Amino acid sequence: MYRTGIRTRKGSILVIETPSDQPDATPRVGVVAGRKVGHAVQRNRAKRRLREAVRRCPPDPGLDIVITALDDLSSVSFDRLCSDLTRAFEAGRMKRVAR
Repeated sequence: MYRTGIRTRKGSILVIETPSDQPDATPRVGVVAGRKVGHAVQRNRAKRRLREAVRRCPPDPGLDIVITALDDLSSVSFDRLCSDLTRAFEAGRMKRVAR
């Protein structure tokens, strides 16, 4: 996934996408927040915000996705986070078409 996936960075998130084994399956999403985001409470909050943003802006079916929170995620508004996530999914879609 990390070697072959399509990477897209928008704002305070990094999205890595690869096609799933089942093309029409519900997308599988993993959320990662490293220590640079902050202590455990801040990392958990960042992951909760990312999961909610994915619920509101669902990705295309048939994808395996890893979303990584970058260190400045805690200072970003939720609307901006959803906007960044939508733009990252669109950019990933364009990169997949170009391949």
